Amino acid sequence: MLEEYNDFNLRSMTLEIKCPAVVRLLSYVRVKDRRTKFSRINVFRRDHFTCSYCGEQPGVANLTFDHVVPKMLGGKTTWLNIATACFPCNGKKGSRTLKESGMTLNAKPYRPKDSDRFKFHFAFPKTPEAWRDYLYWTSELDNDNE
Repeated sequence: MLEEYNDFNLRSMTLEIKCPAVVRLLSYVRVKDRRTKFSRINVFRRDHFTCSYCGEQPGVANLTFDHVVPKMLGGKTTWLNIATACFPCNGKKGSRTLKESGMTLNAKPYRPKDSDRFKFHFAFPKTPEAWRDYLYWTSELDNDNE
């Protein structure tokens, strides 16, 4: 552990420890299954939490996924046939093809590359102070004094 949070501890019935903020890996264990798992949240990540039809970002609670080729027409539940949709667009398309519904996809569904599974999406309004010395920045750091 290189850094710890001062204001947050992990507690059990018999133990209390500081919560690590930055840890250094001493070794890497290679994982056999290198594929990005097909799951609802990974489909949302692939599609940037955006409806593939209208382009809105209504939030995770208001997203679902849609079979581009409906199941009743032989469509499979795979990376290449599933797109993120908001509830209104999913209802509008229903069990019809894109042509029948008059709708279009903003981006064609695809299978994420194996390297995509290492991309993390953090929902921090700003970078935790303890991380700043350890991150590689390609843009300017936040300036709290402006």
